[in-house]
Order: sequence, then C-alpha cells, then structure tokens
Amino acid sequence: MVLPEFVNHIAWYRDAAHCYGVAVSLDDDFIHAIGRKAKEHGCYIKINVTLKRDDGKVSGTNVLFDPAGDVVGLTDKQILMGNENNFLEKSTTIAPILETEVGQVGMYACMDGVIPEVARALAVRRPQMLLNSLNSFAHDEASLHIPVRAAENKVFVVAANKVGSLVPEEMREAVAARLKIDPSFLEGAGESQIVAPDGTVLAKAPMKGEAVVFADIDLSEADNKLRPDGTDIMSTRRPELYAPLGVESASGGKTPGAESLLAGVGQVSGQGKEAIDSALKMIAEGEKAGVKLIVLPELFHITNLESAEKESVEMIRALQSELKDAYVATSIVEDGTHVGVLFNKSGVVLKQPQLHKSGRHAWSKLGDEVNVFDAEWGRVALVIGNDAIYPETFRLAALKDVEVVAVPTMILEKWEVEHGFKERAAENRMNVIVASKSDSGIYAITEDFTLWTEWKNRPFDGNINYPVITMAQGDGLTIAEIHPAAAVNKMVSHRTDVLNGRPWKLAEPLIS
Repeated sequence: MVLPEFVNHIAWYRDAAHCYGVAVSLDDDFIHAIGRKAKEHGCYIKINVTLKRDDGKVSGTNVLFDPAGDVVGLTDKQILMGNENNFLEKSTTIAPILETEVGQVGMYACMDGVIPEVARALAVRRPQMLLNSLNSFAHDEASLHIPVRAAENKVFVVAANKVGSLVPEEMREAVAARLKIDPSFLEGAGESQIVAPDGTVLAKAPMKGEAVVFADIDLSEADNKLRPDGTDIMSTRRPELYAPLGVESASGGKTPGAESLLAGVGQVSGQGKEAIDSALKMIAEGEKAGVKLIVLPELFHITNLESAEKESVEMIRALQSELKDAYVATSIVEDGTHVGVLFNKSGVVLKQPQLHKSGRHAWSKLGDEVNVFDAEWGRVALVIGNDAIYPETFRLAALKDVEVVAVPTMILEKWEVEHGFKERAAENRMNVIVASKSDSGIYAITEDFTLWTEWKNRPFDGNINYPVITMAQGDGLTIAEIHPAAAVNKMVSHRTDVLNGRPWKLAEPLIS
C-alpha cells in the first residue's frame, strides 16, 4: 500500500518551530498506528511524513513498514519544491534499494520524480518497483512525470497523490496570491496510479475525491530491460560519460537565443534518390516559410550499408544545393560510425557520433561526449538513434546550456512518444525536435513556467511544465514555433531549479 506525501500534517507552516512541532518521530503514536495496520493486514505500507531530526531539523521522509509492522526502510526527499526549501532538509545519503518478500523496491517523493536523476539512480540498481508519494496540485504529474519514470526505466511505479486543499482553507487566497495562481488550483490533483514497465497505466484514481486503486502485477516483468531491437537499456548505459551529472553545475549565464523561430520536422518515405527528392521538396517548402531548422529521420537516405558512406556524402551535397538560411539535421555513416550531422549551405557545422551501443546499429563505433553548436538563433545538440532513450544524454546537453535538441531517430516503443520526448523537453527546459519514419514531432517549451511569478503568455491551467506539441501528420514537412530563449529559465518554483537543483552529490549510482 502506498500513501501520499506529508500524510502527518498539511504541508504549510507558520515558521520553523511550527514545522518541527507538527513533524513526527519514529516512536510517535502516529508511526506506531501505521505499523499496527501493516501487521493487521499482513502487508507492506509506504508513507511519507515530515520527520524530526537532530538539532531541530526536519526532513521529508519516506517510511516503509513490513508485514510485521516494523519500519524497514527510510529515505529522505532529495529535491525540495518551492516553500519546502524554507523548512525541510534535503537528503544527504543515497537512497537504498530495499529487499522485501515480494521483490526489490525503491522509494522517492513528488519533486524527486519531476527530474530524472532520483528514479534513475534507483533503477540502475535493478529494483522491480518504485514507490512515489506526492503532495501536488500539478496536473502534469499524473499525465507525464509519473508514467515516464516507469517506462524509461522499465520498472513498475506505484504513485499516490493527495486530493483536497493543500493549504489551510483560511490561507488559500493568500497562498494562491503568492504563487500567482488561481486559488482553485491549490488542491491535490489526485490521479494516484499504478504504471507498468512499458508505461501503461494499469489503474488510476480520479482527480477529485478520495479513492483507492489497485492492480495485480507480475514483478518479474520489470526484469526485462530489452528494447524491440534487442538493446538492453541498462547494460548499454555508459556511466563514464555521465560524470558531469555528479558535479555541481556551472551552467547558466549563456546569452539567450532567439525568443522564437520556426522549426520543421520531416517524415520521409522511400530510400535513396526518392527519399532525397522528398527532402529537397521539404527544404524548399521550409525555406519559403522561414524555417530555420529542419530535422530529418536517421539514415533516411541509405539503401545499403556497404555503400552508406558514399550515399551520405551525396545526400549532404544534394540537400546543400537547396539551402539558403536553414540548417538541416539528420544522421549519416562516416568511418564506420553512425554520426549525427547539422549542416547549412556552407557545410557541416556539427557532428555527433552515436554514444550508446544499439541493437540496430551494432556496427557503429561510439563517441565520447555530447557536442554542441552555436547557431545564430540558439545552441544546438544532436541526439541520434537509440541515444534518445537515455535521459542522461539530454541531461548532458542541458548542462552545456543547449536550447534546441535535434533528434534524428527511429521510434520503436509507444512510451517514447506518449511520455519520453515530452519529458525530455520538460525536465531539461529545452526544445526537442524529433524526426522518425513515423510519430515525428516538435516539443516546444513554454515561455511561462515559474511559479511565484506572473505568467504573461498563457493562464495557469494546472500544468506547470508541459511542452506544446506539434505532431507530424503523415509524410512531409511539419512546422511549429519553438522558443530557444525560454530554455535559459530553469526555475520551476521558489528555490527550485530543475537542472542545477538536481542531487549531484548523490549521483554515484549514475556515474559509477
């Protein structure tokens, strides 16, 4: 059984003394009462509370009870959201994987699941189930941040959120005014859910009203980490590349790119000359419309791997002949390597070798870092092929202040479109342009995103950080506006930065 975050007290405090006073200790009646229920029902129960610590400090702590009613696991929250930063202490220790009679589990809470590191640092140690307790009014928790952690890690996720007012009723108007949102949004967004390793939601509660949902699951399904092309998503990780995730970020300070520009994504049918002719038509259309960046699928022009290098040279030369002001991103074969390329009429300005072993590109040599290029409208990175399924790849780009990521790939799993690329845009605050044989799309971050500030371009609708998505409708060029300059702002709330606030001190499981 999984319950929401901060179940011991409403998460709003007059001052530090009040916060400490309403927090619980492990020997309190409240904790003993939950333990008795676990014993009565012969089950594991996971809750999250504010917990008294030494020297008058308080943590937001996940607590796991076993069927005997004993506390068998504690993990502190690693990322604090907004006002929590004024009262709670972040975790200073790596969250453990807990052995239970039903399998291995990991625990986290709310904001920990809005960025990739916390769940990923658990998942790389091969738990079968992750337990998430939330205290959130954000609608994008249930629609995006919860299910993506299951799918990208191929684990079960069981997540419980609150309903009802998240602040004392008499304070609702005042708190809403400080957050710059309508008071009606200061209620738990509900939609507690159980998610399978492929991202399928097996059970979901309504947005309003108390509810219990449950599902029968087979935890052994979480032991299978294979993609349809045979890629093992965990054994192909390259921790040596991820070292920057364990260092305090030096990002920020980059001059913002353009406020907006038009980007295009092309779905190309056929191969060889037919595919190149289709791409030429898209470039002509894009140039006429003022598009500055066109992304085409990976290796869209290749007919035969043996002649791929020659075909790649010919493709770039042909497309350059039609270019005027736009850049084109795709991938080629060069020196036995699958390489992403960004080029304009003058030549190739950025190359990105494939970074991870891939079942469908097993022949490729591998690169050693994420490369970037400063176009006149913003900083660009290329994420190619299967590199697009690793949250670490996009995180490395974000740490280099990338504003636009071009993704020439081949989409193989439903979750990539339903959750993956949306989340890569949201959690990193970057524009993501994905070209595949199908399901291509443009994921543009919104300019308004930070709570506690006035939103100028859109009203708050319950979604804090959900990109604007334009999906391709069949073959041809799809055009949408993106916002490079918006990528500079990573502050989601008071003292809460989605990039520089990541728990870099606890990154050892990711980089070792």
